[in-house]
Amino acid sequence: MTIDRKTFIVVNPNSANGSTRREWAHMEEAIRAAIGPFEWNFTSGPKDATRLTREAVYAGYDQIVAVGGDGTNNEVVNGFFDGQTPLNPNCAFAFICRGTGGDFRKTFGWTTRLEEAIERIKNERTRAIDLGRFTYIGHDGRRALSHFINITSFGIGGLVDRYVNASSKALGGKLSFMIATVRAVAAYSPRPVRLTIDDGEPQELRIVNVAVANGRFFGGGMMIAPQAEPDDGLFDIVVLGDLTKWEIISGSGDVYKGAHLSQPKISHMRGRKVTAESDQEVLIDMDGEAPGRLPCEFEILPRVLPLKA
Repeated sequence: MTIDRKTFIVVNPNSANGSTRREWAHMEEAIRAAIGPFEWNFTSGPKDATRLTREAVYAGYDQIVAVGGDGTNNEVVNGFFDGQTPLNPNCAFAFICRGTGGDFRKTFGWTTRLEEAIERIKNERTRAIDLGRFTYIGHDGRRALSHFINITSFGIGGLVDRYVNASSKALGGKLSFMIATVRAVAAYSPRPVRLTIDDGEPQELRIVNVAVANGRFFGGGMMIAPQAEPDDGLFDIVVLGDLTKWEIISGSGDVYKGAHLSQPKISHMRGRKVTAESDQEVLIDMDGEAPGRLPCEFEILPRVLPLKA
């Protein structure tokens, strides 16, 4: 079944190592042939996808398509809100994966083929999925609020982001993230964190990384939360504890395969709210971007986003 929706497409021209800008004319033609007229715009810099999305939803568009990577998806989803207020609960979200990692699509088993993405955009099948909302300390020292569609983590992941985003990514997603991870492991030591889930007692931990997961994959293909479901109303919280550098490196293969949850220094929990504090600087990773640091508070927003599926 198809339905007429007023579609706006947010295109990150720098995604896929800049090839999206070169290939957009061909992509636009293919999309237009499938769904008819639509409007679009290139992003011009960080957070511009959020601005473009918000303006489009205010203007009455009821289908927003992100063309880019996981970071673009995340920025677009934030444009569905003004602060904590959803602008149009019936506005559908779709995406065409053009990023380095392409992690969010992997939870659903989707490929990067343009034809498959266009079919999802064209048809009216939607799946209501959860989103995460969290507050944190931004790089300017002020408290900030954001939403995320996939996974936000804190610990070594924030440092990995810094290295990845400073590189050319010319070697491809998985290798770029692996190189950045090795660099981060060499520079990182476990941090003390006070972690509280729902109304439970605070846990005093030393952590390498904590993933607060809606989806299953991050970091260019690591299946950090293999049991996560994006529509179950719960976060999967995966704690990589006081691991040595050798344990991090030697166990990375298990993380890519999702076979790490049974390891003794790794724990897995579920919850609707997560609070994390530390006396040291602990950086945050949000869908491949590094927005700030702890303390932070997370809450799940159950089934608030109609995802074209």
